[in-house]
Formats: sequence, C-alpha cells, structure tokens
Amino acid sequence: MPVRYIDVETAARLLPGCRRLLVLGCSGSGKSTLSRKLGELLDLPHISMDREVFWLPGWQQRPREEAVKRIVEIAATSRWIMDGTSPGTLPIRLPRADIVIWMRPPRLVSLYGVLSRGIRYRGRSRPEMADGCPERVTLEFLRYVWNFERHSAPQVDAQLAAFSGEVSVLTLRSHAASERLLVSMGERAFVSG
Repeated sequence: MPVRYIDVETAARLLPGCRRLLVLGCSGSGKSTLSRKLGELLDLPHISMDREVFWLPGWQQRPREEAVKRIVEIAATSRWIMDGTSPGTLPIRLPRADIVIWMRPPRLVSLYGVLSRGIRYRGRSRPEMADGCPERVTLEFLRYVWNFERHSAPQVDAQLAAFSGEVSVLTLRSHAASERLLVSMGERAFVSG
C-alpha cells in the first residue's frame, strides 16, 4: 500500500521528522496559511508555487517548460513545504514528499477564503503571490473554486492512486482540523524543545 492515509494525530507525530511536505487544496482552502505556520514549527522553507513557479509580474504565466524546470529544481532540494495543487506536476513532487496534506474543506469555505483575501489584499500582492500581481477575484476564478471538487480534486486523487512510491496523506476537511493539527504540532514542539 504505497499511499497511506493517516489521521491528524498520526500526522502530528510524523511531521517533526519530515524534510519535504506537500500541501494541496483549492484556492482559498487555507493551504498557504497552514504551510507558513507548519514551516515555522518545523523550521522548513515555505515554497508557494504561485510565487516561485507559476506567475510573473503583471499576472503573466511563466512558460510551462520553465515552470516545470523550476519545480524539478525546487523538488530536488533537501527541505521544503510546497503549497500548490497543480495535479499535472504531482509526478515530479510526490516522489520527493514525505507527507501530503490534502485540504478539502466545503467549497463555501474556499469561496469565503478567496473573497476575504480579495478584500484584505485589494490592489496589492499577497505574500504567497508573485510581486506585481495585485489580488483580483474574477468570475472565472470563482467558477474554478466552485467546481474544484468536480474537476480538479479527481485529478489529484488519480495521481495519488497511481503513485507507486510510499507517501502518507492527511486529508483535512475543515479549518478546525487544521487547527487541531497545529495545536498538536505546537504542543509537540513545545514538549520536545
């Protein structure tokens, strides 16, 4: 059984030994926030695929070949937390990951996340986005979020099912579950530190 699905308590026990962690999920699901917080707790560099790989200033997409090259280079490094779903690049990233956190809250939660950050960062780039990409919320983007579970999530699930290596996957379906993980990690970090 190469892909092993784990619960929050098991993840909290395993995460301190991780060197490379993938955080996947819909836009607005909280993956960047969780990645930053785990990065602090685990002393791992946070890599936002939006900032480091996919976007150039002015909302210009980085050419695919160049983006893939960057992902290969980042994945080859020894320590990271990488947040970004991109099902097509999972075959590059999964073999290097120790644990995958698959964030799957209800779509209304993700929509709220997208809209609230749209207000919070209106007219400026958020920290996990490339410079020169001021926050924007378009109808097309809202449709993507609304349909994520129908269109994108099955692609991620298929990549996980097809993966022949060994990786543990934690699925988080709520912000409360993410908070439970952080509390467990904080307590463990406090006790061991």
